[in-house]
Amino acid sequence: MSCCDLEDIDSKDLPISKLVALIYKSQKIFFKNMLSELNINNTQFHILFEISNDSNINQEKIASRCNVNKGAVARSIKKLEDNDFISRTIDENNRRQNIISLTPKGKETINQATDLLDDMEDYLFDDNDEKELLQKILKDLAIKAISLNEKGFDKIE
Repeated sequence: MSCCDLEDIDSKDLPISKLVALIYKSQKIFFKNMLSELNINNTQFHILFEISNDSNINQEKIASRCNVNKGAVARSIKKLEDNDFISRTIDENNRRQNIISLTPKGKETINQATDLLDDMEDYLFDDNDEKELLQKILKDLAIKAISLNEKGFDKIE
């Protein structure tokens, strides 16, 4: 759908899920192109983001938080390590697990990537002062959507 097509439709006639999907898809395409300049992909960005927010994280937590299978996380972790974005150390509390942390290159890359996201959000909200309200509403909707999947559709009350 093009901008012109979308502008011709009354916003009341568009389901919220359609609008969110359009924003997500457009953001994903834009961000994919920007991440390629940083030599990482979308999955690797999400992994770096999780590592940057938890200094004591392991592969299992990353898989759970990114909603990606452990094998995909292991492959991405290997590439990130090979390219010096992360380092692994053995967890002293559980020697079968590794604690994953960012290298200076990884910190710089995640900072650049989050700056790109911030710039994109600034552009999207340039003419709108309701960013914080929208973030709160979308967070609440995300929590409910996740809960719906965990509970099952037949248990909606």
